[in-house]
Amino acid sequence: MFVTPAYAQAAGGGAGGGIVSFVPILLIFAIMYFFMIRPQQKKMKEHRAMVAALRRGDQVVTQGGVIGKVSKVKDDDEIEVEIATGVKVRVVRGTIVQVMSKSEPAEAANK
Repeated sequence: MFVTPAYAQAAGGGAGGGIVSFVPILLIFAIMYFFMIRPQQKKMKEHRAMVAALRRGDQVVTQGGVIGKVSKVKDDDEIEVEIATGVKVRVVRGTIVQVMSKSEPAEAANK
């Protein structure tokens, strides 16, 4: 029946309490952005640039671990990789993980 003064003070939160409770959530999001999201986006951008720069003669590694030499760049989404003499495989560009050695551009080889 009687309300103690400590109970009465705790019940009145005020407007400042709502804004302060969102600060930890914003801080967690900022930390996640700088340590997880941003590096992953940077890595994806570098991978897209590497795959876009593929050309004939590059030695590549696919996601399956197959090492081969690019024999033909068919279209925007597909390349042909020679994995052994006379054995050519069509590969989706996105599955290229690493370019082991780049070939010389045709203009530079002629000079």
